[in-house]
Amino acid sequence: MSTQADNKILFLCTGNYYRSRFAQHLFNALANNKGLNWQAESRGLAIERGFNNIGAISPHAIKGLRERGLSVPADERLPLQATDADFAIANKVIVLDEEEHHPIMLERFPQWIEKVEYWMVHDLDKITPVIALRQIEHNLIQLIDLL
Repeated sequence: MSTQADNKILFLCTGNYYRSRFAQHLFNALANNKGLNWQAESRGLAIERGFNNIGAISPHAIKGLRERGLSVPADERLPLQATDADFAIANKVIVLDEEEHHPIMLERFPQWIEKVEYWMVHDLDKITPVIALRQIEHNLIQLIDLL
């Protein structure tokens, strides 16, 4: 989106490479299409744990976005580590997998634990990208309808 939105949503996963990046890009496209005054950012709770994360964004996220008619900018940024400032400016924070990420939240960001909403979208070790991205898309559509 080219304009600054008043409302910020923050999507979090472990490495800010796959699930949260897909959610960020798809949310921004859906919100823009609906004319909502919301913009998404994404971060990783523990980007150092993303040992297979090569490049700016997961090929699975790129493929999923392309299948939905979206593209990733050529200058796509590298994964970013979440900071207290990210939580502070977000109106809404969604963590992609409660089972995986709640312990990291307790370890690194316990002061923000009450601000987050958890989804249950597992990583590649538990479900395929097709299923995970479909779950994220379904959750995003429901979220957009609520906003």
